[in-house]
Amino acid sequence: MSEIVITGAKRTAIGSMLGQFTGVPTPTLGAAAIKAALTQSGLQPDVIDEVLLGCVLPAGLGQAPARQA
Repeated sequence: MSEIVITGAKRTAIGSMLGQFTGVPTPTLGAAAIKAALTQSGLQPDVIDEVLLGCVLPAGLGQAPARQA
């Protein structure tokens, strides 16, 4: 059985519908959250096997926003 370790969790800022983040691509926001979690954990990216990422309004994001980030 593999050992599972949760190293940290981060989220993006909350904005209103069609607000300040309208022009920011979802993968860019996801990448910022992933980088912040890595910074907080002190881990190097090469030791991470999996990232779980959620999105409240996924319409129009394309497939697998976590892979895009």
